[in-house]
Amino acid sequence: MAKKQAHQYTEDKVKTLSSLEHIRTRTGMYIGRLGDGSNYEDGIYILLKEVLDNAVDEFIMGYGRKVDLTIEESTVSVRDYGRGIPLGKVVECVSRINTGAKYNNDVFQFSVGLNGVGTKAVNALSTEFTVRSHREGRFFQADFERGEPVNEKKGKTDEPDGTFIRFTPDPEIFGTYAFREEHLERRLRFYAYLNAGLKLIYNGARIESEGGILDLIEDETSYEKLYGPLHYRDKKLEFAFTHTNRFSEDYFSFVNGQYTTGGGTHLSAFREGILRAVNEYSKGRYSGDDVREGMLGAISVRLQDPVFESQTKNRLGNTEIRSDLVNEIQQRAVELLHRNKPEAEKMINKIVETQKFRKELNAVKKLARERSKAISIRVPQLKDCKKHLDKTAGKHTDTMIFITEGQSAAGSLVSCRDVHTQAIYTLKGKPLNVCDLKKDALYKNEEIFNLMKSLDIEESIDRLRYQHVILATDADVDGLHIRNLMLTFFLRFFPELVQDGHLEILETPLFRARTKKKTLYCYSEEERDRAVEELGRQCEVTRFKGLGEISPDEFKGFINEDMRLTPVRMKGEHSIAETLSFYMGRNTPDRREYIMNHLVIDEEVLR
Repeated sequence: MAKKQAHQYTEDKVKTLSSLEHIRTRTGMYIGRLGDGSNYEDGIYILLKEVLDNAVDEFIMGYGRKVDLTIEESTVSVRDYGRGIPLGKVVECVSRINTGAKYNNDVFQFSVGLNGVGTKAVNALSTEFTVRSHREGRFFQADFERGEPVNEKKGKTDEPDGTFIRFTPDPEIFGTYAFREEHLERRLRFYAYLNAGLKLIYNGARIESEGGILDLIEDETSYEKLYGPLHYRDKKLEFAFTHTNRFSEDYFSFVNGQYTTGGGTHLSAFREGILRAVNEYSKGRYSGDDVREGMLGAISVRLQDPVFESQTKNRLGNTEIRSDLVNEIQQRAVELLHRNKPEAEKMINKIVETQKFRKELNAVKKLARERSKAISIRVPQLKDCKKHLDKTAGKHTDTMIFITEGQSAAGSLVSCRDVHTQAIYTLKGKPLNVCDLKKDALYKNEEIFNLMKSLDIEESIDRLRYQHVILATDADVDGLHIRNLMLTFFLRFFPELVQDGHLEILETPLFRARTKKKTLYCYSEEERDRAVEELGRQCEVTRFKGLGEISPDEFKGFINEDMRLTPVRMKGEHSIAETLSFYMGRNTPDRREYIMNHLVIDEEVLR
């Protein structure tokens, strides 16, 4: 009876939150994720973006060519030299939700901030927030603490027009955090690329670009380009593209200066427009896969009424612009190809080679499938589970496959796994290093082909059969080498699997410390030392060299209730190719020189 009382739906359970309370209670609706600053999309950078967007909007409208940014520890200061907020509306513009001058096109024509929310969210989520507007020799300043006003002042000023904002993200909301230089500098570079002529002064250093997104393609990627990027720019549309020897297509897309990591209508239109342009120019009938394989491109559009899928503006949803945008991109790209004949011929040669290779690959695929059917209907290395991931329905998201080395490790897993949700794929020795190989290698190598077939990712990553793809190798040199070979396989041919967070590493204990009364498993030497200190000198310490040494009874905990998984993350995905090539490619002399120059010798070993 008491339990029913606790869940009664009565009038006193219905609450109305103020806009300030709502922002602080439902933070994710306004800035997406929180985070500690280690990720490019963490909330503290979204706060900075909301303030910088307003400053850049002034530049876009032709007011102020410079923005000063200072970050000292956790406090951010931004000063633009635009028109300044009207003095009588300063408080409302930074504290009253749905207040702003961006609801029509009279003042701001190509703004990314349209909902009157951004700066208010920054104010509400900051321990201290100060705004000061300078207009025509006068200023108005307002100070806030966690969104609540605490002080106002106004008077005359000699400073030029513009707006100054200072804020400190609230630790009550964000916890322990720190701004990372690499994320800050990358965001500022993007602002510079997309606003040629804008000067950003960050802690005294100047960041600017005259080449626009052409500079972005050159600076932000390390891929070897097959020809000089072709570039078009006007007031509302800018794009650039080239080809590399990669198998994937890579794009940067922007709307009104906002980096749309999820793409959207403009990116879809760009991909189709380039395809049509290539076929029109060459009078050919190439497929989208042939034209876009290895393509590296960037597109930036300016719209008066952009529709984004969320407040964080990661994906554009204006479907009504697609047809006109496709036609314009097609027309401009055809003009570029006619004006740049040498680059155009290199592009066509690349597409012809891709088309030829794709036909050869299809023949290899057919042979591989026939060979697989002739050997066995089932994959011999796979111990499958009964349930499989269904992405479309969101079912069985607890399913996982362990990729192990050798039969001994697989034996421990097989005997203690959950047969409903845990599958096992056993590697035979060291897998093929695919770093410098083409896609036909996936079909010519039986083990790699069987793994791809087990995961069912050959045609599309959407068909992946398991939510978690777990590398379970030994914690020795051979095990780490096998792990690196598998990472190379996924990053080279199936980067989407990594980007979507499916690839993980199983952390298994290196040591077991135990007495007659208690057993502790340790994943590092530091944990081992703490365990010895806790259990006393009478404890017995065992070093695990391989997964096969761990008994099934012990292993059951490591792959169930006490499982430790380290997700494989891609930071700066546009530099993955260069990293793989250096560490796993055929540049043995360069790698040896690097190792010798960075070798650390343990003095205790020398004694």
